[in-house]
Amino acid sequence: MTGIVLAGGESKRMGSDKAFLPIGGSPLIEHVLSPLKRLFREIIVVTNAPEQYAAYGVSVVRDAFNKRGPLTGIYSGLLHSNDEYNFVVACDMPFLNAQLIAYMISLAEGYDAVVPTIGEFMEPLHAVYYKGIVPVIEARIKQNDQRIRNMLATLRIRYVLKEEIDRFDPERKSFKNLNTRQEYEETAFTDWECLS
Repeated sequence: MTGIVLAGGESKRMGSDKAFLPIGGSPLIEHVLSPLKRLFREIIVVTNAPEQYAAYGVSVVRDAFNKRGPLTGIYSGLLHSNDEYNFVVACDMPFLNAQLIAYMISLAEGYDAVVPTIGEFMEPLHAVYYKGIVPVIEARIKQNDQRIRNMLATLRIRYVLKEEIDRFDPERKSFKNLNTRQEYEETAFTDWECLS
């Protein structure tokens, strides 16, 4: 299985490229890549600034469509992957839990996606996707529909429920992402010592 990191966003709410903001003395992206490197033999970073990732020992690809959005990122990563199943995550989630990811991987066979869900909230940017859905995603992008929820409604999904998530990550820090300067500062100065 391949790990895919989506780093093609414009970071408008953050005001700067959040993947390289320092947390605990290291860029945010290093906290994302570290657990993935323990799990996957190949990691693909989807970004429109490939030169920034040259030192990280990962494969780097650009968005396959000139249409920014999460589905374009997922599509681009899956398109370049050599594996049937792929774990996809956003570049701004520094508290990834390797045990939870490994558990999700163990559930993948026979499904198009494995997606954590807590109540009505899904975490599609911390999910496993089957490469075979590439044509489905391409059709959505060409229809200018970047809403992941709409795509998931057409697929065979294994939802990972709250009770399963809590076995590995009871505080559910895995899904904490840093979109704003305030979220970054709260994490950088209060939570970073919890990073593994």
